[in-house]
Amino acid sequence: MARMTAARAAVEILKREGVSDAFGVPGAAINPFYAALKAAGGIHHTLARHVEGASHMAEGFTRTRPGNIGVCIGTSGPAGTDMITGLYSATGDSIPILCITGQAPTSVIHKEDFQAVDIASIAGPVTKMAVTVLEAAQVPGVFQQAFHLMRSGRPGPVLVDLPIDVQLTEIEFDPETYEPLPVYKPAATRAQIEKAIGMLNASSRPLIVAGGGVINADAAELLVEFAELTGTPVVPTLMGWGALPDDHELNAGMVGLQTSHRYGNATFLESDFVLGIGNRWANRHTGRLDVYTAGRTFVHVDIEPTQIGRIFAPDYGIASDAKAALELFVAVARELKAAGSLPDRSAWAASAQEKRSTLQRRTHFDDIPIKPQRVYEEMNKAFGPETRYVSTIGLSQIAGAQMLHVYRPRHWINCGQAGPLGWTIPAALGVAKADPEASVVALSGDYDFQFMIEELAVGAQHRIPYVHVLVNNAYLGLIRQAQLGLDINFQVNLEFENINSPELGVYGVDHVKVVEGLGCKAIRVTDPAELGTAFEQAKKLAAEFRVPVVVEAILERVTNISMSRTNDIGEVVEFEEIATEPGHAPTSIRTLKV
Repeated sequence: MARMTAARAAVEILKREGVSDAFGVPGAAINPFYAALKAAGGIHHTLARHVEGASHMAEGFTRTRPGNIGVCIGTSGPAGTDMITGLYSATGDSIPILCITGQAPTSVIHKEDFQAVDIASIAGPVTKMAVTVLEAAQVPGVFQQAFHLMRSGRPGPVLVDLPIDVQLTEIEFDPETYEPLPVYKPAATRAQIEKAIGMLNASSRPLIVAGGGVINADAAELLVEFAELTGTPVVPTLMGWGALPDDHELNAGMVGLQTSHRYGNATFLESDFVLGIGNRWANRHTGRLDVYTAGRTFVHVDIEPTQIGRIFAPDYGIASDAKAALELFVAVARELKAAGSLPDRSAWAASAQEKRSTLQRRTHFDDIPIKPQRVYEEMNKAFGPETRYVSTIGLSQIAGAQMLHVYRPRHWINCGQAGPLGWTIPAALGVAKADPEASVVALSGDYDFQFMIEELAVGAQHRIPYVHVLVNNAYLGLIRQAQLGLDINFQVNLEFENINSPELGVYGVDHVKVVEGLGCKAIRVTDPAELGTAFEQAKKLAAEFRVPVVVEAILERVTNISMSRTNDIGEVVEFEEIATEPGHAPTSIRTLKV
């Protein structure tokens, strides 16, 4: 048997579990692990500027490719507490990341030693497992279990806390004979699938709601095949966006209170049957449940048994991994099609596409300051189907989801459930590390951008290029819009006159100077006619200098983005004028019919 420190054993296990990259910040209590990381080789480490940033980098890395597990590392005390937001974000969206923290020596953890905190108790509610390892001999088993849990059932994060004396203790461990534990995923039975398809076939106007579980399970191709076999239109959720291309004939558009399409909501409200696969029935998608469920039969397929019935009771529930279920859905549908037993859905599917051609929002405005809708129109022109978009929260993300186009799974990488400000920059860096040849485009409002702006220096130091579209109105736009119902406009205004950059007027922070000070490139745009040129220049600068490039669009101060004010998907308010002629929405998937 080989003898090595427990820290070295942990690193060897990471390698054998397929870990290629880690993100983190070293410190005294985790330095033995870093020593093992250096000695073992084989894992590339990216030094973050903030430990929360490292956790979001790990998230972006995981979300980019099937099978990826991002790892973030920090020292004892505040490093672990800084990671809690990343753990919450990952658990909410079913994203497996591994957080490794250092800890005070086992003999003094209970004595309020410097930076000694019970991080396992703090992280417990937002992880699948959080554990402080008190015996060095348990380290291999704990890491083996960590990967098993992250991959099994509903995926999610794990935190492993390693006291410094545990890291340094030598144990017997043979890396060459190490084997990962088998992964458990529940699978539907044929009888369950046959019943679900029977219910679908009995309906007149069915829809499939495709959630993030379809993408997590790498089952997008099966979803498309099943939809095509049965002729059933598909509604992707925000987390499932890209499961089938936006220009597919069966894409009915997104549904919801905010990140939705006019045609998506209209089609949904006409439906009589909904098959949800790998989705959570998130409240921003459903809105009022009495409106959402009225007159419809529901079948819900989800990998987590306790998710079924959590929001509302479906008419039939199936606990299954999305891929396992869709394999059977496709097999049964093929048999029924061969037997001529599938209903003709062509008229229903055509009606959904007719709505796509008539119910559109206007994006083309020539106003100065720039209207945000024009920014997304120009993004559609500048960035192709291969683009991986990254965004988190705010009016920028909501408008982006309404107006951008996504054609492939894992090409809309969004923090859905938690929505922490500051997520976008580090997540985009994680995405770009996971797919260095990709066209990565991040989207932020000014407040999200400022929350973890220091992480841009990570992109400069480690030569991680991507393009960041920053829409700046010097406002907490989403919160301001949410305050309309309270008739207030309180503590949401970010404007001030910058004494060092008077040319900005009241837009305050000089993002160009800050970005350049962090070693990156930046372009400011005030005229919508210059957006296209700026995006092309940004792509060239990113390729030439291999650093993040920020394109800042100076927006009008106040824009209200389409959303419901009554929590009813049938009552979405269109604050701006809608498209009434093709030139109003020149990058829409379907040319507007007038």
